[in-house]
Amino acid sequence: MSPRNLFIAAVAVIAIVTGAWLSFKMASPPAAPNVATVLPPGNELPEFSLLDHTGAAIGREFFNGHWSLVFFGFTHCPDICPMTMQVLSDTRKQLQAEGFEPLPRIVLVSVDPERDTAEKLGQYVGYFGADNVGITGDLDAIRALTGALGVWFEKSSAEGDNYSVDHSAAVLLINPDAEFRALFGAPHKAENFVHDLPIIVNRK
Repeated sequence: MSPRNLFIAAVAVIAIVTGAWLSFKMASPPAAPNVATVLPPGNELPEFSLLDHTGAAIGREFFNGHWSLVFFGFTHCPDICPMTMQVLSDTRKQLQAEGFEPLPRIVLVSVDPERDTAEKLGQYVGYFGADNVGITGDLDAIRALTGALGVWFEKSSAEGDNYSVDHSAAVLLINPDAEFRALFGAPHKAENFVHDLPIIVNRK
């Protein structure tokens, strides 16, 4: 075979291989979350009236314009709450180091409003990052919000201030349209959030 024909044959092989590779890439399914349960768009949060950790009144519009990782817990929680808040804090740091935007806010909604004042919540969420938000308010208003989202909590029967609150450990992802977009079940690991969040945020 002449050099010219060899060249033409080589170009043809490269074209075939390149075409096959492109076809494979186009046919490959998009990346999927590892652990998150992704909900279809349109799951709007209910209207609510609560307070943020500065004492300002907030409602559903609080979530507009931001991606938010929302956890329901309380400041006297001995283990699950601080561990989860630390995981979420580590998640933000890793996403920031990778240059990911927009970074999600971390929001703690108290299921113990009897003890969790706005000031106490502000101090608590501040331990895990300067941009974190705490939410508290009337117990009935909190129950209305958790009930609509399928989040469970129940105060123990202990008397006085020496009580605990059992609660769901899931982390909810709320999108910038104030819609419940995804659910992360426990146990929580930063690497799962770091993998799944960009996929969900960038999903059309």
